[in-house]
Amino acid sequence: MALDVKLFARDLKLTDRMREYVDKKVGKLDRYISNISEARVDLAYVKSARDAGDRYVAQITIRGKGFILRAEERSDDIFTALDMALPKIQRRIKRYKGKHYHQRGDGVSAAEVADILAGEEEDSAGPEIVRRKHFILTPMDEMEAIDQMELLGHEDFFLFLNANSGQINVLYKRRDGKYGVIEPEIA
Repeated sequence: MALDVKLFARDLKLTDRMREYVDKKVGKLDRYISNISEARVDLAYVKSARDAGDRYVAQITIRGKGFILRAEERSDDIFTALDMALPKIQRRIKRYKGKHYHQRGDGVSAAEVADILAGEEEDSAGPEIVRRKHFILTPMDEMEAIDQMELLGHEDFFLFLNANSGQINVLYKRRDGKYGVIEPEIA
C-alpha cells in the first residue's frame, strides 16, 4: 500500500503531472520506515530568490511516533528540486533508524507529552507575529537533540524537553561550529 501524501503549493499552479509525480516518488517512502503517520510535500515558487536557480522549492516532511524528518531543496525546475530532496530525506530516514529506531527505550510516546501552550497575544504597534507553530515535545537528552536538530535541517536552534532535567531547553549552533544549550530559569 502506498503512503498517502498531502501536497501543498504556494505561488505555483499544481498540475496533474505534478500530483502523479509526487505520489509516485514520495509515496514509496514507507518502504524505508514503516511507522509514518503523515507525509507532506510543499512545493513553492519564490520569485524573490537571489539566484534564478533557487526559485523552485520542494520540501518533504514526514512525521511518525516520536520523529519529524524534513528535507528541502531548491532548483530552477520543480521536478529537479523534488528529485534532489528525495535522496536527502532517504538519508535522514536511514540515519534516524540507525541511531534511534532500535535504541530508543525511554518508553514515553510523543502522544503523552503535552503541547506547548500558546502565549497570550498582545496588542501593540511593534513587530507583528506572522506565524505561530505548535508542536509536541518528546523528552530527549542533549545528544539526541543535536541529532534531531541535524535531521530536521535546522541550522540555528532547536527547542527540546530535556529528559534529564525535565526543563525546556534551547540548543543552538555557535559560530565556531560547536553547540550551546540555553537552560532558562524563572526569576
